[in-house]
Amino acid sequence: QVQLVESGGGLVQAGGSLSLSCAASGRLFSTDMGWFRQAPGTEREFVAHISWDDARKYYADSVKGRFTISRDNAKNMMYLQMNGLKPEDTAVYYCAADQRSGSIYFQARSYNYWGQGTQVTVSS
Repeated sequence: QVQLVESGGGLVQAGGSLSLSCAASGRLFSTDMGWFRQAPGTEREFVAHISWDDARKYYADSVKGRFTISRDNAKNMMYLQMNGLKPEDTAVYYCAADQRSGSIYFQARSYNYWGQGTQVTVSS
């Protein structure tokens, strides 16, 4: 069964840290993956991307220098370490997998599979 499951969200004060995890079923883990987020009333936006072999990582300008994406292929896990959190980082965070060949990594429509999302709330 193809599945992505996020965990690690929660409530944190501004300046704090959270670590998100995404557990992927075996078939998905050999694909390029990413993190996106969506705040109420907004479109889903790109946060970070990691290639299947960990060779390439990309970040949205808004999180560069604060967030770190990583993966552990042996454990079929992807992570997002979030430091220096700001109230504007408040959103539901989604992991995505199986980016289609030739598609653009920062576009949500480029990915075939999504997790259910985990809420991150940053208080001021």
